[in-house]
Amino acid sequence: MSDMTIGFAITGSFCTFKAVFPQMNLLVEHGYRVLPIMSENAYATDTRFGRAADWAAQAEEICGEKVIHTIAQAEPIGPKKLLDLLILAPCTGNSLAKIAAGSTDTPATLSVISHLRNGRPVLIAVSTNDALGAAARNIGALMNYKHMYFLPMAQDDPVKKPNSLVARFELMRAGAREALNGRNLQPVMLEK
Repeated sequence: MSDMTIGFAITGSFCTFKAVFPQMNLLVEHGYRVLPIMSENAYATDTRFGRAADWAAQAEEICGEKVIHTIAQAEPIGPKKLLDLLILAPCTGNSLAKIAAGSTDTPATLSVISHLRNGRPVLIAVSTNDALGAAARNIGALMNYKHMYFLPMAQDDPVKKPNSLVARFELMRAGAREALNGRNLQPVMLEK
């Protein structure tokens, strides 16, 4: 059993939830305490990929913890030093932009900015159709921030969505280990 606590922040790349939630489960199975965090959109928006209430319930069942889904609930993360590592998976282009700009207007982005004040690692698992477009500058900026690490990622459909990148979620545990040791799991950019 690990005595480490990992925050697992989920933003609205709804199409990847099915790949992300098993990784949350694996972290719990490997003895980590995992605190689920969801942006307001992830927590409250029903989509063709599932009902929001079902996703929140699944996160709570996996982690044995209530989902942090409001600004007020996320605010103590930094001041109380609640986490050893914060994973942001999936991380949308919108969340990348907000974090790069220091915006704290969602529970997910506030948890990242609040956690960083303690000099502890954040692992970002990108999932956005615009990663090689407008979001590229934010990925580049965040790669240069201290304590920011990226899960390896690849183009998910280079022909139909040439600017899209999705993290290799199955590498989450290895990426978390590397981030805790102050490194990116390499290579960060993979072939599909």
